Amino acid sequence: MIKQFLNDPKLLLNAVGEGIYGFDLSGNAVFVNPAAERMTGWKAEELLGKKIHQYHHHTRADGTPYPADECQIYCTMFDGKRREVNNEVFWRKDGSSFAVEYTSTPVYRKNQLIGAVAIFRDISQQQQTQNDLQNALKKIKQLSEQLKDENSYLIAELNQDWQDSGLVGQSHVLQTMLEQIKLVSETDTTVLILGENGTGKELVARNLYRLSKRSKHAFIKVNCAAFTPSLLESELFGHEKGAFTGANERRKGRFELADKGTLFLDEIAELPLESQSKLLRVLQEQEFERVGGSQTLSVNIRVIAATNRDLWQMVQKGSFRIDLYYRLNVFPIKVPALRERKEDIPYLCSNLIQQLNKRLGKQLKGLSKKAVTKLQAYDWPGNIRELQNVLEREAILSKQSVLQLNQPLNGDTTQNVDESLTLDEAQRLHISRVLTLCNGQISGSKGAALKLGLPESTLRSKMRKLGISK
Repeated sequence: MIKQFLNDPKLLLNAVGEGIYGFDLSGNAVFVNPAAERMTGWKAEELLGKKIHQYHHHTRADGTPYPADECQIYCTMFDGKRREVNNEVFWRKDGSSFAVEYTSTPVYRKNQLIGAVAIFRDISQQQQTQNDLQNALKKIKQLSEQLKDENSYLIAELNQDWQDSGLVGQSHVLQTMLEQIKLVSETDTTVLILGENGTGKELVARNLYRLSKRSKHAFIKVNCAAFTPSLLESELFGHEKGAFTGANERRKGRFELADKGTLFLDEIAELPLESQSKLLRVLQEQEFERVGGSQTLSVNIRVIAATNRDLWQMVQKGSFRIDLYYRLNVFPIKVPALRERKEDIPYLCSNLIQQLNKRLGKQLKGLSKKAVTKLQAYDWPGNIRELQNVLEREAILSKQSVLQLNQPLNGDTTQNVDESLTLDEAQRLHISRVLTLCNGQISGSKGAALKLGLPESTLRSKMRKLGISK
């Protein structure tokens, strides 16, 4: 049997799974094995004595011509060097092509170059598997980046320790608002939430989201007063690597993260005019580009905006676009101030005390009747946030299970209340005094924002509105 193979080596060549071509020095085929016939569709009798390059190696993968003098198989015939190629295609008889890798080896007889042998195999399936793997890895990377981005925003939201205590009570104004929330939550309509600071506008937005059909997707918040105009666009729309100094990598914006979900634009009145026009385009067309990018991205989002400012008055002054105003003001919801719903104070206090027991490790049972009466007699310029701060301070100081509320409620024990002051004047005076006590420091553990019970961005916004400088 071994002798038979030695006497007829073609038996071995015909048995292998790779395609094999033999060429003379003119480039004509002198041998074609069955595997080559199966892969290409060309029969041996159709190719023998002919230049195979003209049949299925004449065109590159992109369809451009492949000159014979550049063919690596032909080059081997001229210089006698072995070559390995893995980035070309062979064309079948039916006009289709398949990816190949092949070796081109010179053939010598008595040290004289007489031709070449090309051994090739179809790597289409291997390439497809590799492409599928690369696409899968790319998709996993994209999902990983999105989860990482969403997680960072989620952690930031959780760190705010928002107290879900604003939507309890039996007052008529509150029940009317709750009915509005229920009705509009079933739609994708843009909602504009109006109300003073500390009334619970964000809580309204979160409940709109929770009751909506988008509740299984992201809820992304942007505080429009917390960023400079240039940084705000990056936060909203994202940026490409190298878009500006410090942009060391591509970053998705919050519009992109909110795709299929809800985007909450808090303090929308602080949005610069230039950013207003870009926001309007996204609301109208649901399309945008990242900062420094040219690719148009499409999103499907529901927008909820909130402000404590009079947007229509801003429109008349030219500081807010009228077209954006009408785009946002489709369904306005007015969040009542605490002074408008004082009958809800007992319900709010009960809810807040439950929260405080969890956070402070207390076992408080509630408030005395005298304390409730005192709370209901106060007008609460800081609304629910101020009530929360008052109860927290009382809970920390109290050694009893029933809070008596011994502290004053005007926030300033050294001055008598001047009833001639307007609300803005009283706020300006109080904020200025606290800033003085804090040596002009706004943020941090010794800053005025913490002492006033306000987020740093809200305090800065108030200072701009009231004309207060450090």
